[in-house]
Amino acid sequence: MKAIVFDKELKLDNNYPKPVPQKGEALIRVTLAGICNTDYEITKGYMGYVGILGHEFVGVVEDVNDEDKSLIGKRVVAEISYGCNDPNCEWCAKKNYRHCPNRHTLGIWRKDGCFAEYMTMPTNVLFEIPDNVPDEQAVFVEPLAAACEITEQLHIEPTQKVLVLGDGKLGLTTALTLHAQNFDVLLVGKHQNKLDIAAAQGVKTQLLSSFTQEKIYDVVVEATGTASGFETSMALTKPRGTLVLKSTVASGKELNLAPIVIDEITVLGSRCGQFGPAIRLLENNRIDFKPFISKTYPIDQALEAFEANKSKESVKILISIL
Repeated sequence: MKAIVFDKELKLDNNYPKPVPQKGEALIRVTLAGICNTDYEITKGYMGYVGILGHEFVGVVEDVNDEDKSLIGKRVVAEISYGCNDPNCEWCAKKNYRHCPNRHTLGIWRKDGCFAEYMTMPTNVLFEIPDNVPDEQAVFVEPLAAACEITEQLHIEPTQKVLVLGDGKLGLTTALTLHAQNFDVLLVGKHQNKLDIAAAQGVKTQLLSSFTQEKIYDVVVEATGTASGFETSMALTKPRGTLVLKSTVASGKELNLAPIVIDEITVLGSRCGQFGPAIRLLENNRIDFKPFISKTYPIDQALEAFEANKSKESVKILISIL
């Protein structure tokens, strides 16, 4: 089968072995997949991963290695992590597989990803996609679930002011999600064309260049992935407010963390989320992701797709694997 593989370099392998589902797993024919910044970071050495990349996808179940065959023929997405299922594992008992110390993470850690014609995943992390949700929407379930995680972790009062800093894929998704949940949210970023995507769906937006920085926001979501973005987020969070770190800021730069202590700011790390709430938002047409799609490439042009993903003008690059 065709697969996009990273092993010191990124390449398209036209003869990668087709996976065989183990007990409790489904064989999935991938139809559409999305490139995430994490995929790009892996090509620079992140996690030391070797194998098929990709963790955002939608596909059709072709076989199930289990007595229950009801998923065959269904369109599905999958949570990206699955755990050890040891009876003594507290994380697996809560179905919070992302923190299982012996987890596998699709296309990131110990598990071949979705940038291939076929993939396998345990059936207990698969979610069926409603008929009224097209593939171009369903492929965004994983990042949408990550945005939904914020309100699972944090109770936001209806009267509180929320600011999202950063207008990349992560910031846009987070702002649209919080808006869909009826919060008073402002998205601040550097690119007018990206801010326009959120504004068209009712989100308040403002360019950073004309934005007055004030320490008046109850909740600030950092989605820039930069050390300077983290510092700006601290400067916007009101005393006893909450700073949500949605992006991974990996920087050797020295940071002045004194404002966190002085203003008694709560810092909350937020990563993956549950798929159920995300799918319901799509099923009820609360968010439209089609304007995110900059271009869709066939799998044979996967290397070009990764190059296009690097462009600041691109929002979301998809790979068609029909």
